[in-house]
Amino acid sequence: MKLLLTSAGIKNASIQDALVGLLDKPIAESNALFIPTAIYPFRGGPGMAWQAISGKARSPLAELGWRSLGILELTALPAIEEEAWVPTVRDADALLVWGGDPLFLATWMERSGLAALLPTLRSEAVYVGVSAGSIAAASTFVETYTEPPRGNNGPLKSEDIVFATPQGDVHRLLVTAHGAGLVDFAVIPHLEHADHPDASFANAEKWAARIPAPTYAIDDETAIKVTDGTVEVVSEGHWKLFAPSSA
Repeated sequence: MKLLLTSAGIKNASIQDALVGLLDKPIAESNALFIPTAIYPFRGGPGMAWQAISGKARSPLAELGWRSLGILELTALPAIEEEAWVPTVRDADALLVWGGDPLFLATWMERSGLAALLPTLRSEAVYVGVSAGSIAAASTFVETYTEPPRGNNGPLKSEDIVFATPQGDVHRLLVTAHGAGLVDFAVIPHLEHADHPDASFANAEKWAARIPAPTYAIDDETAIKVTDGTVEVVSEGHWKLFAPSSA
């Protein structure tokens, strides 16, 4: 698959142009499936899922004018015969993988069978990740939590970590886990975002030091485009590439 890994959706003209280029046709001629699964562990998750699907979230994605838009709910798939949903995934031009909890998402990508299916999809298909949807595309990812995450297969490891912010130290649980393995690098989204103090430049460097792969820290105006293994940064904002940890 081709990939467009974003921090906050299709936020600017450069990222939208990259999406159209990957699709190789207008969005209005493309069929998409929206995957809201990652948002459910958050308080108010059902409402946030509706906002995203209906195009009322702050991260533009569902409302871009797709020819058709369907919902692929990963938690439902183990109870459904594969012939009822696999052909729909194979026919989709784009899979829109929403944000939320990347560990929960990665767990259900595996349990549903989607993770195993993704490498077999058409080379023309595009995986579009938003936040957690971008994080979970990696082989191994690291994410921060305020409390131990639930409803997942379990992390590879976790550790307590302290990040410095202008408002004082923030304590987080840093969790390492397996992702879908679609790319050989990791993503830290929301770089320098006011609502994500653990993702400042200094804290992203500390965070990336725990990741055994090249790591792109990207702000909400930046995306990572991947075509045939070639990685390109598309940005109207700020980003930084951190070398893999030698630990």
